[in-house]
Amino acid sequence: MKLASLRHGRDGRLVVVSDDLAWYAHSGPEVPTLQAALDDWEHAEPRLRAVAEGVNNGTILRERFHEREAASPLPRAYQWADGSAYVNHVALVRQARNAKMPETFWTDPLMYQGGCDVFLGPRDAIPLKDEAWGCDFEAEVAVIVDDCEAGISATEAKQRIRLVMLVNDVSLRNLIPGELEKGFGFFQSKPSSAFSPVAVTPDALGDAWKDGKLHLPMHVSLNGKFFGAANAGEDMTFDFGQLIAHAAKTRELAAGTIIGSGTVSNRGADGGPGKPINEGGLGYSCIAEQRMIETIQSGKPSTPFLKHGDRVEIEMFDAKKHSIFGRIDQQVIKA
Repeated sequence: MKLASLRHGRDGRLVVVSDDLAWYAHSGPEVPTLQAALDDWEHAEPRLRAVAEGVNNGTILRERFHEREAASPLPRAYQWADGSAYVNHVALVRQARNAKMPETFWTDPLMYQGGCDVFLGPRDAIPLKDEAWGCDFEAEVAVIVDDCEAGISATEAKQRIRLVMLVNDVSLRNLIPGELEKGFGFFQSKPSSAFSPVAVTPDALGDAWKDGKLHLPMHVSLNGKFFGAANAGEDMTFDFGQLIAHAAKTRELAAGTIIGSGTVSNRGADGGPGKPINEGGLGYSCIAEQRMIETIQSGKPSTPFLKHGDRVEIEMFDAKKHSIFGRIDQQVIKA
């Protein structure tokens, strides 16, 4: 089942989208928004699945689905917590600046709490006031969970995953070091993120969803050129069950909480750092990682961060090359 939120007020209007992303039907007055559905998933899910069957078979009134009309599935959320499940990515960051990585990073996930009051839509521009801030994209997988009690196990946490989607976790790289030096985490360096046009139930992902991971390549393009296709199921040190359990260690998580995977990152075939696309590698899911490789190899980065006018596209395809979540397609503009 695939769900989207058409632009309407602050929280959008929930619609059920056909598997091929061509059609949609309204969810009905009982579940006007995605958050309303998540608040009462036990009763909302059967209603939504009935609509999904009708929209896929063409047996109910349906309309053409246009991704440009969609907001993020949750235009705002009660909580957005982003992990760093791909420790390979963290290791490269550390290596590039000659910093030792603590061994605990392999056993205890990193996670930050991001702004969730305003998310960008999947086709919204990325507003950037100052190019010197070092704007970067980060292509990630995210899940939306049902209520989770404090102390939930990783095994049980996987059962609370209701929806899966993609995210562009926008980062202002040159502001990050100063904020981290304060010892109090990200804030100004993490502006609004954008999510894919549709969110998908795990069962709709078939064999690609297993062990709390999504085993498919994350396709990223920058200014129309292929930038990366790292596999989201590979080199993921912590699965989503572990990430959710980590977030819920000391607190409850409310239905509608979004948990991110962190930047999808793969090692190279030889076990070392991954290679860029033009060298036969899988490329990268953010500019920073490519800059890290350049720094490690030549002593300094050569790929610039995003400038006004740059365009980023993020998408994932099934085995038949059909788009699963729709496309995140954003251009950087002067704020």
